[in-house]
Amino acid sequence: MAALRLAHDSSAVLGVPAHITILFPFAAPESVDEHAVQALIASHPAFAFELRSVARFDDGVTYLAPFPARPFVRLTRAIAKRWPGHPPYEGLHAEVIPHLTVAECRVELDPPLPIACHAHEVLLLAEEEPGGRFVRRRCFPLGCERQERV
Repeated sequence: MAALRLAHDSSAVLGVPAHITILFPFAAPESVDEHAVQALIASHPAFAFELRSVARFDDGVTYLAPFPARPFVRLTRAIAKRWPGHPPYEGLHAEVIPHLTVAECRVELDPPLPIACHAHEVLLLAEEEPGGRFVRRRCFPLGCERQERV
């Protein structure tokens, strides 16, 4: 999957790891209140999820869809509510669709699904310079995972 991303996802070449975006674009790095971000992220529990299916957006972008998607949507909405000047994808889409981009074009995939995953942190990435590589600026742990009652 890494080689496919490097060949077909321009963000991979710029140092962005495989991820499910919570909010993009965000504030300029120097204006980010990291303590506020940390408090907000810690108020959301860590969670298990699976990458269950291959899907495509109308523009052909190929991605893996997480299930459940709700925890990602809740994180996105919470951050966008706290920082309303930074709507997801600049407000271009009415609906937040969590996804892990594999290719910025239509590619045929047949990965062994589902892929079990665990979300335990949110990374804050920043460009070294406009149009340059992305670097990990900070890692914010999610809160304690809540146990589901059966």
